[in-house]
Amino acid sequence: MNRRLEERRAGHQRYKKDVKERGKPFYPYAMFHDTVMSLLVVCLIVALAVIWKFTAHEGTTEADSGWLGKLYDSKADPGTTNFVPRPDWYFYFLFYLLRIFKWPDSVLLGTVIVPTIAMMLLLALPFLDVGRERRPLRRPVAMVAAVLTIISMGALTYKGATAKESLGAENLVLVPTWAKKEGFANNPQAVAGAKIFAQVGCMNCHTYLGAGNLNSGGQDKTSIGKTSNRGVEGFAAYVSDPSKFGNNVMPKWSDLGQDNLKKLGAFLEASKGPK
Repeated sequence: MNRRLEERRAGHQRYKKDVKERGKPFYPYAMFHDTVMSLLVVCLIVALAVIWKFTAHEGTTEADSGWLGKLYDSKADPGTTNFVPRPDWYFYFLFYLLRIFKWPDSVLLGTVIVPTIAMMLLLALPFLDVGRERRPLRRPVAMVAAVLTIISMGALTYKGATAKESLGAENLVLVPTWAKKEGFANNPQAVAGAKIFAQVGCMNCHTYLGAGNLNSGGQDKTSIGKTSNRGVEGFAAYVSDPSKFGNNVMPKWSDLGQDNLKKLGAFLEASKGPK
């Protein structure tokens, strides 16, 4: 240990000698160069933002585009039931880990424990590989870690980028079972409403025939049609704006549109418990 410490001290002294004789210290030379480059990058970003702002027109069509694109895009449609959200490409590896470690039993393992262990090993690598040797073939620990990291990250990123799925797929496959057990298989409106219920996020706070979650004090909706005599229109109005009925916890779903709200109402009205 003492010999290694002496070697590092000697190496540092050689470095200081070389800098004094042939080179320039980091401060102020390299720091000045980095500061100038950072300033140039910021000025470029500001210039592009100004050009984008003052060359585009107020609007969402291609005709309103300026040199660097439109100021605004079309308004998002919260009522859509066929949009599949996906992360940015640099999170595809984590995205695919969620497909390997299925919710809910192992989701913590895939989203927290495995990435944390990998990050800790990466942070520990400089302390494990302390040799002065820089040639790759003579640094087995660093090279093996780097190769395994590249392969695993690359494979998970590729798998995440090419993964095929549909919104609410896990819940959507339950709809035929719900329709059969609840007895609304011959009611197209109710079946369509069940698909909306399974897809748009209702099951993040509610359960139905054992599936879903009870977050934020949500209720089970398996027998809501029996316990609450609202009717199709009443359920549609309630889901559209629950605050009008004294429920300030549940969010408004008016953006789903009247057609989708009526389908949801038909589904809730038909939900009278298993036959």
